[in-house]
Amino acid sequence: MRTKTSITIPEELVLEIDRYGAEYKNRSVFIEQAIRGYIKQLARESQNKRDLEMINRHAERLNSETEDVLSYQVNP
Repeated sequence: MRTKTSITIPEELVLEIDRYGAEYKNRSVFIEQAIRGYIKQLARESQNKRDLEMINRHAERLNSETEDVLSYQVNP
């Protein structure tokens, strides 16, 4: 289901949309694809932030395990 909405954007942005969105059926399709891409990027950044927080919470243990494993390696 689609919902019609109205937005106000600067004229120069409309010109950019028309220039880069020429291969799309219309402005709405171009803007929809752009917003979907941006939302995916935001979701990815959010997941990366959560992953980094988890790694940092466990960094001391992970580093200790790494040092332990490395101590078993034979020096060339």
